[in-house]
Amino acid sequence: MAETKREIERKYESDESGLPDLTRVAVVASVVDKGIAHLDATYHDTADERLAASSVTLRRRTGGSDAGWHLKFPVAPGVRDEIRAPLTDTLPDELAALVRSRVRDSELLPVVRLRSDRDVRHLLDADGRLLAEVSVDTVHAERLTGRGGEARWTEIEVELADGGDPALLDKIDKRLRKAGVRPSTSSSKLVRALEETAPGKRRRSTRDRKPVTAGDHVLAYARTQRDAIVALDPAVRRDTEDSVHSMRVATRRLRSTFRSFGKILDRAVTDPVADELKWLAGELGRDRDREVLTERLTSAVGEVPAELVRGPVLERVRSWSSAEHGGARGRLLGVLDSRRYLTLLDTLDVLIADPPLLKAAGKEARKPVAKAVRKDFRKVSKLVERAAELEPGTDRDVALHEARKKAKRTRYAAEAAEPVLGKPAKTMVKSMKALQNLLGEHQDSVMARQALRELSAVAHAAGESAFTYGLLHEREEQRAVRVEAELPGFWDGIKDVGAAL
Repeated sequence: MAETKREIERKYESDESGLPDLTRVAVVASVVDKGIAHLDATYHDTADERLAASSVTLRRRTGGSDAGWHLKFPVAPGVRDEIRAPLTDTLPDELAALVRSRVRDSELLPVVRLRSDRDVRHLLDADGRLLAEVSVDTVHAERLTGRGGEARWTEIEVELADGGDPALLDKIDKRLRKAGVRPSTSSSKLVRALEETAPGKRRRSTRDRKPVTAGDHVLAYARTQRDAIVALDPAVRRDTEDSVHSMRVATRRLRSTFRSFGKILDRAVTDPVADELKWLAGELGRDRDREVLTERLTSAVGEVPAELVRGPVLERVRSWSSAEHGGARGRLLGVLDSRRYLTLLDTLDVLIADPPLLKAAGKEARKPVAKAVRKDFRKVSKLVERAAELEPGTDRDVALHEARKKAKRTRYAAEAAEPVLGKPAKTMVKSMKALQNLLGEHQDSVMARQALRELSAVAHAAGESAFTYGLLHEREEQRAVRVEAELPGFWDGIKDVGAAL
């Protein structure tokens, strides 16, 4: 069974002078020599080093106190989540699943072997509690692919103890710098090993080129969303907080990009991909929608006076939510392992690497990008005005929901346009987000009422009172009425934001 550890550390260059006296660091009472550990790690990656390109490392290590398989994902500079699995001859299935969005059908190969002599020190406080581990690592790197280069170096690694205060690392950093020790120019041993054992200099990626044309800007935004989908896949598999929602948003943003900028990217090529993104967003939304609805209903029940809660209402809501979650979770994992999903990722890679650019893509960005955002905004305007003309009921509910979806699409188009259009695009993003939230409250009310009718029917069939469900239904209906009453004035306040583009 794999376990996850948050790793917070800093790396430094080292010469023959060793470590300075770290007891001079505030709160460090003693430094305990823990001896030398001999570590032997083989790093695995695809032939084109997809994991390394994403700052992800996968290794099988022997020696030391944590021998086994280690998979590390970047969280922030100097912070990584390390997922550990027991030492086996082959990569455990659980870790293989977590790199699938990057590896897909490619074979994982041994690419680098690192043998390190690790001289370990523990930094303790006055009560003997571990504050941090400091090691001086003498490293021998050997490339296992290509012409097999080698490299040797020594580095200092400072890792914060579990639950430690990150501010301690700043204090240690100050002491090390004062002693002449400098931060490493490489973020990890693997990065340094790949650089120093490479058979030749690596060419600068074309994606590092500053966006200039309309096509450049749209592709930069699309690439960011593609990268987010791939990067969030492991977090979704691990069921980390907000990961499903974030992946769904990235999927929707990418789909909206293809729809909004159809004069820049050929929709004859992107429409089939957008359809697949819609499918993926739908699968990601199954559990997310349930989660939002559960929070809404639970909160609503909590606002009802105790004497008006008739029967096990809260228990029924939770039971319904739990049953829905179990089924949705299993289905989503199946989706992420499906051939359809992996093919979509491959298709996105091809499309972004060789984009179907139209004539407008080669133009200076401002005019075609602004035109696309204005076109989306006009669609929102028509939908809002049409909804206002309809009588309250199902038709208006549907129209407001369509307006919300178009507001979201316009928001994403304006996000993509911000580097080009600046403040007017930023204002558009803010306005569309506010409209989206207002109309989202209305749609949530629609969905809550539907769920309450279903729960009421189940309760009635079980011989329970349906009174509280009816009460909650009426309250939800009044929420929708308030949104509908607020919308005309709200729209008057933002309907001219498109004119500034």
